[in-house]
Amino acid sequence: MDEQKPIILLATPVMTQDRYAQLTGLTEGQVRGQIEKGHLPSLKVGRVRMVNIALLSQAALEQEDWQ
Repeated sequence: MDEQKPIILLATPVMTQDRYAQLTGLTEGQVRGQIEKGHLPSLKVGRVRMVNIALLSQAALEQEDWQ
């Protein structure tokens, strides 16, 4: 039998960098730095670089090792 992946419903698949910083307690500079280094997924919407919450959530669910 094939294992089914859970369906995840998000309020929003992307989030502004400043809102993500507010919710995580990081500074906007830290969020921007993580995006620039490729540690935080992002998506450009028009002129604005947004945090890709959908991809971040998927990666978190697929992570197998707990530390």
